Amino acid sequence: MARRSDHTRAQLEALILAEGHRHMAQVGFAGFSSREVARQIGYSVGTLFNVFGSYDRLIAAINTRTFELWTEWLQNRLAQDPPDRLAALVEGYFSFAAENTHVWMAIYDHRLPPDVPLPEDYAERRGRLTELVVTEIAALLPAARQADAPRLARSLIATVHGHCTFALNGSFALMGEDDPLALAVQRVREAVHGCGTDR
Repeated sequence: MARRSDHTRAQLEALILAEGHRHMAQVGFAGFSSREVARQIGYSVGTLFNVFGSYDRLIAAINTRTFELWTEWLQNRLAQDPPDRLAALVEGYFSFAAENTHVWMAIYDHRLPPDVPLPEDYAERRGRLTELVVTEIAALLPAARQADAPRLARSLIATVHGHCTFALNGSFALMGEDDPLALAVQRVREAVHGCGTDR
């Protein structure tokens, strides 16, 4: 039964998002059920869509929360002042995906319809992860190549993502590669070194 008077709209949004993220972490995008989320918090599924606007925007909110947790995950690793920050970033990418596989994959499994734009605040919050990588890459580049940092960072994210995906879905194992993390770190180092740095 709905409990419309129990929570403010902001509290309700936080409640739905927390339960939605928990449910996604358990079952993944293919098994996600907005009705189950509603049932767990004691509201109707219509309430979920009244708060978030639609099923797609609910999923976008959940995936945005995953981006935020992922960014915090990387920040925590860098805050430990690792001797090799580049390797720490790649390892952080792999470890977050491995320990949060369902929510990580949901980012890529869900696509917003063409007529449903991603809210600007969601885009800004998601973009912090890329900004973190750009900052780290820029710190390794010579002054003459600083302007290349954003494009290089995006390319390296794509490279690491491919290696990480192949590691998790077993493709690397089928090819006989037993250390995809080391392979990804090597590819990233080669790309950065090619821009004129010796680090």
